[in-house]
Amino acid sequence: MKILVVDNDQLVREGLVKLIIQSCHDLTELQEATGVETGLEAIKQFNPDILFLDVEMDDGTGFDLLNKLPEHNFQLIFTTAFNKYAVNAFKFSAIDFILKPVAVEDLIEALDRAKQSIKTRNIADQLSVLKNSLSQLTSADQKIVLRDNKTMYFVKVNDIFNCEADGSYTTFFIADGSQIVVTKPLREYESLLEPFGFIRTHNSHVVNSHKIAKLDKSDGGKLILDNGSIVPISQRKWDQVIALLDK
Repeated sequence: MKILVVDNDQLVREGLVKLIIQSCHDLTELQEATGVETGLEAIKQFNPDILFLDVEMDDGTGFDLLNKLPEHNFQLIFTTAFNKYAVNAFKFSAIDFILKPVAVEDLIEALDRAKQSIKTRNIADQLSVLKNSLSQLTSADQKIVLRDNKTMYFVKVNDIFNCEADGSYTTFFIADGSQIVVTKPLREYESLLEPFGFIRTHNSHVVNSHKIAKLDKSDGGKLILDNGSIVPISQRKWDQVIALLDK
């Protein structure tokens, strides 16, 4: 396992390198670079399996570096000091990231995910989603990357009707009638989708409020969506849902 760390902050870079050496037991070689230009040269010569890439550097950004590469034959993990709002952009794109200062637990989890991922991940399209997310996180054209065990889907948030929990899995119901099952719990998406008008109606259901056709108060209460789907409203969520719909 060959790893390259690109970060202009010497203390941060050295600290991350030490953590990687301690945590990655199948590490065979590790190199460092300090910016866009030195990072590009290191990638060409070293051909890393995993790239840890800083977002903001002295001679440009991590995006500048990636844009100059003809292809991305590595697993990408961004290191960032972005706030929680901007971090949502990384979640939309499904590109892995760890926050600074780097915690060893976060590093180990990121390394495990990188090792389990296939090398043919669509980094170019994911980066497009990420950059769009950073510039317009509440736009109606915002896309989210959803992954099952075999496929990566690039879906407009506004094309999602609702999401339904099934244990640690979540099913997304899409405008074209398709369903996408992802291996993440519903709570991972609730706060992420909330700025787009999604509301939690039940322990197992999150609904796009823009897709609600009517509110049916019979049988404890339920929502009828534009596609005819019926979504329950729990008694505990009733007042909250009504208040949100009134807005």
